[in-house]
Amino acid sequence: MATELRLLAGASDLSTLDGERHPPAWRRAWGATWPRLAAVALLLAAWQAVVLSGWKPDYLLPGPAAVLSRLGQEARSGVFYQALGTTGARAVTGFTLALVIGSATGLAVVSSGSLRTAVGSLLTGLQSMPSIAWFPLAILLFGLSEAAITFVVVLGAAPAIANGLISGIDHVPPLLLRYGRVAGARGLSLYRHVALPAALPSFFGGLKQGWAFAWRSLLAGELLVMLGNRSSLGARLNFARELGDSEGLLAGMLVVLLVGMLVDALFGVAGRGIRRRWGLAE
Repeated sequence: MATELRLLAGASDLSTLDGERHPPAWRRAWGATWPRLAAVALLLAAWQAVVLSGWKPDYLLPGPAAVLSRLGQEARSGVFYQALGTTGARAVTGFTLALVIGSATGLAVVSSGSLRTAVGSLLTGLQSMPSIAWFPLAILLFGLSEAAITFVVVLGAAPAIANGLISGIDHVPPLLLRYGRVAGARGLSLYRHVALPAALPSFFGGLKQGWAFAWRSLLAGELLVMLGNRSSLGARLNFARELGDSEGLLAGMLVVLLVGMLVDALFGVAGRGIRRRWGLAE
């Protein structure tokens, strides 16, 4: 029975059909890379155009060349990688906790009609709250600590993950669930072998959105909660602002942007693999 349910929940991999040909790996990689490079080039060109317009003096708004040179200098220092590692570790920890809590909450909501009525709109309300609004409460409860940052990251990401799971399961075809019940799946077995695998493509979108909320919440938290013994990307941004170091500030913002683009690319690769596996893309 379990084999039949797994085959039913995950559609056949259409990429294995006879006669279908795929382009070389390097061409697929280049096809996925050049649009991002073009977007970065357009951003740098627009930035340089604003600098050349004389809107702000160079000491307030330096050009891309100066900022990239500063970024190259910082990339050769150990403090930069320490800050990047601290922020990365916080992001992974917070997102993992949000994934566990959000998935458990979403599964509980979809399994109970009364709980959905009670909690469904609350999750949407929590998701719409700005993460910065949680920091006074987080600092009051946990003080200036790692726990305060993690608290806000989890609250920023978990509702999006829960709503993604709820939406994914809501869009599972009823015929699929009916077949699962006929095949003998009940309760948790129905969700494990049918509903959750079938909802994975939609749920993955919720994970991606949850990561975006987690990353934004984390950087906001690091700007407000600075621990003296740990360097981070947010703390470096704040120090650059206080010192009037516009080159360092923009270099830090570029790092935040590049990390976001890198994680988005990783999500894109995983998402395309899931869609191909479920027969939703060639």
